[in-house]
Amino acid sequence: MLDGVNVALGVTGSIAAVKTVELAHELRRRGAAVRAVMTDAARGIVHPWALEFATDAPVVTETTGAVEHVELCGREGWADVLLVAPATANTVGKMAAAVDDTPVTTCATTALGAGVPVVVAPAMHEPMYDHPGVLDAIERVESWGVDFVDPRVEEGKAKVATEDAIALATARAATTDPLAGRHVVVTSGATTESIDPVRTLSNRASGETGRAVARACYVRGADVTLVHDGDEKPYAAVESVESGAEMQTATLAAVDGADALVSAAAISDYTVDRADRKIRSGQGSLTLELEPTPKVVDAVREAHPDLPVVGFKAETGGDDDDLVAAARALRERVGMAFVVANDASVMAAGGTRALLVEADGVEEYEGPKAGLGARVAEKLAAHL
Repeated sequence: MLDGVNVALGVTGSIAAVKTVELAHELRRRGAAVRAVMTDAARGIVHPWALEFATDAPVVTETTGAVEHVELCGREGWADVLLVAPATANTVGKMAAAVDDTPVTTCATTALGAGVPVVVAPAMHEPMYDHPGVLDAIERVESWGVDFVDPRVEEGKAKVATEDAIALATARAATTDPLAGRHVVVTSGATTESIDPVRTLSNRASGETGRAVARACYVRGADVTLVHDGDEKPYAAVESVESGAEMQTATLAAVDGADALVSAAAISDYTVDRADRKIRSGQGSLTLELEPTPKVVDAVREAHPDLPVVGFKAETGGDDDDLVAAARALRERVGMAFVVANDASVMAAGGTRALLVEADGVEEYEGPKAGLGARVAEKLAAHL
């Protein structure tokens, strides 16, 4: 996600500065090179040696005759993106007023003047975050194209966003945006059909591939809606569902006005009439009468004949020719842009192997599911 990206990490005097060592590690785990810049106030919270260790690079703690701000964030500078995390109210206000009295604010002014992308992750007490002047400063800085990563408002504090949210926003700022201005809906994971208040029917899908597609679309500039049986995500507006019927209702609502649907969910093919009370055990054999569920992609296609749709097709026990044949049949029946076909054995596995089947060819992918998500997003962008 951040492979080959140079991140200048500006650290200011919030207590959340204690988290920047792990943040730097996380950015590097995702492929970035990181160099830290610190204010005097930040140095009172975390020692520069800690960030030097975390980044494996010298830390800038003052601006000298070496003009570190230009070397890092100038037009020909080292950084691909400036990330200010955590950013205090004081620093955001100085950025809005182009006040350059710390190494971090000097780097920010330089980056903004040089066209280097800037990402800001605020952290402060909630009343400070709600101050009209702070809100005005955020709005002004945002108007210059700076991306803010919303804090988590908890316990009366606007706590700095999670490492995942900050890393995603940094990747989005540093990546070309072929999906900018596009709204992409992604369905993901398994659905669950209730047998009774206790028991369910489901499948082995983890939803990892669908979430990888959603993240990759977000990083490439899209506004993403994720329909899945799961919690909130920093990269998408989430519609939480459980059953296939709920998935269909939520997806039909989400695609209204959207630019594309990626149907990666493993939606139950069958449902059953739910018993109102728990079916008692120990009563001998039990027969369940299964009824087929409606196909979500068919309902979407009927409601939106021209919507670009990417499908997923999982099979078992066949060879590549069988997979391609099943994918082509699905693509032609629904009128899909392309179909991602794989063997069901990759469900819940760490990596994956898939065949991306288009009208005029087949592309093989093998590797991490994050990489498959990126490839799907790239192909979708090209199609759009």
